[in-house]
Amino acid sequence: MVLTVSALALLGLFLVLLLRFKSLGIGAALVAVLFGFYLARTSAADSIDQIMTALSDTIRDFGN
Repeated sequence: MVLTVSALALLGLFLVLLLRFKSLGIGAALVAVLFGFYLARTSAADSIDQIMTALSDTIRDFGN
């Protein structure tokens, strides 16, 4: 659960920064979609959650 809250906060921050600097493009759309799925917790959120968990595990293991 800690990862989900951290990912949500990080994606929210990225979304705010992208909107603030008017950096509209694929990156902003992806961050907005991920942020929306985490907030809504739709059925697609489980798949996104698994991807984000795998990505965070990969990043963590890369440092070891």
